[in-house]
Amino acid sequence: MSTNALLEPTTELSKALHQDVVEDQSASSIVNRLKSKNKELQTQSINTYQQFWTESENNNEESRTNMYKTLTNTYYNLATDFYEYGWGESFHFSRRSIGETHRESTRRHEHLLFSSARITSGMKVLDVGCGVGGPARECIRFTGAHVTGLNNNDYQIQRANIYAAKYKQQDHSAFVKGDFMDMPFADNSFDAVYAIEATCHAPVLKGVYSQMYRVLKPGGYFAIYEWCLTDKFDPSSELHKKLALDIEHGDGIAKLFGTDVALQAAKDAGFEIEIVSDIAHETTIGNEIPWYSYLDVGMIDFSGLQGFARSHIGRKFTSNAVKILEKVGIAPEGTVKVQDVLTTAADSLVAGAKIEIFTPMYLIVGRKPLN
Repeated sequence: MSTNALLEPTTELSKALHQDVVEDQSASSIVNRLKSKNKELQTQSINTYQQFWTESENNNEESRTNMYKTLTNTYYNLATDFYEYGWGESFHFSRRSIGETHRESTRRHEHLLFSSARITSGMKVLDVGCGVGGPARECIRFTGAHVTGLNNNDYQIQRANIYAAKYKQQDHSAFVKGDFMDMPFADNSFDAVYAIEATCHAPVLKGVYSQMYRVLKPGGYFAIYEWCLTDKFDPSSELHKKLALDIEHGDGIAKLFGTDVALQAAKDAGFEIEIVSDIAHETTIGNEIPWYSYLDVGMIDFSGLQGFARSHIGRKFTSNAVKILEKVGIAPEGTVKVQDVLTTAADSLVAGAKIEIFTPMYLIVGRKPLN
C-alpha cells in the first residue's frame, strides 16, 4: 500500500470513530464501546496501523519515526479501550511489595515521581503524555497542585475530561491537545514537569526533553519514567532484536532507545541531572515483586476484573469473546488483530524484562538551572 492509503487520525476522525463514549472500564463497557464504534473507520484504522509492521512501504524504522504522530495516535485510538479494561485509569507499570494491591503499587509508583519532581500545593504542573489522566488526578490528590495534561490523542483527551468531571477536578486540571515535540505553551510556564512511560513515543528524545526544559521555570524539576533498552541489549542478537520490535509493534513505539541515549538527551536538553536509576531492576525492601508480574500472573487471578483480564485464562476469555463479537458483527472487523497485537506485546515485555534487556522505568530527575 502507499502512504495515500493511510487514514490520518484527525480530530474529526476521532469524533466519528468513537461515537458514544461511556465512563467506566467494566467488561460490559468494553463491549458497548466496541459496539458503538464506526466499524468502517475502525477497520481502516487497524489497516493503517498494521501497514507500519506488515508488508508495505511503511514497514521500516524511518517511516515509523517520520510518521510517529500517525503511528501513535492510531495505536491509541485502537488500544485505549483495552487499556482501560485491563489497567484502569493509569497506563503504566509499577513494582510491588508483598501484600500490596495493584492500585496501591500504582499510586506508590506515581507518588515517588511526584516527590522526585518536588511537586507541592499550588504549583502549576505539566503531565507530558497524560493518557486518560489517571496519574494527573493522583497528583492533584497527593500534592494539591494544578495539573495540565498534554496529549495528542483526541479520544484520550475526551476520556480524561470525563474522569475530571466524575471526580470533581475540573478546577484543578486541564487537558490540552498538542504534540509534545512542539508544545503549545509559553516558555517558563510550569513549576514542575513529569512524564510516566509516555515520551518513549517521541521520534527523538532530545526533542521532547528540550520542550519540557523550555516550558519549565528556572529552578523547576523534570522527572520521568522512560521506556528503554538496557545496556544488556545486544543489537547483534536476533532474539533481542525481535523482542524489541515486538514491544515497539505492540505498544505503538517508532523506536526504542537505550538508557545511555535517554540520559544523554536529558543532559543535552540542558538539565542538571540529580537522580538516575533503572528502578525496574532494583531489589530493595518494598519492591520484592517485579513490575512484569502484572503481565505474568499465571493461569488465573481472582483479585478483580483487571487481574482476571491479565491472566492467561482471562486473556483467552477476552480473545475468544472478541472473536465472537467480531464474527457476529458487534465488534468491527480487525478487532481480533488488535487483541493479538496487545497479547504479543505483553509476552514480549515479560520476555525482555526477564533477560533484563528492557526497562519501563528508567528514572531520570533533573533541574532547570536558575540562570
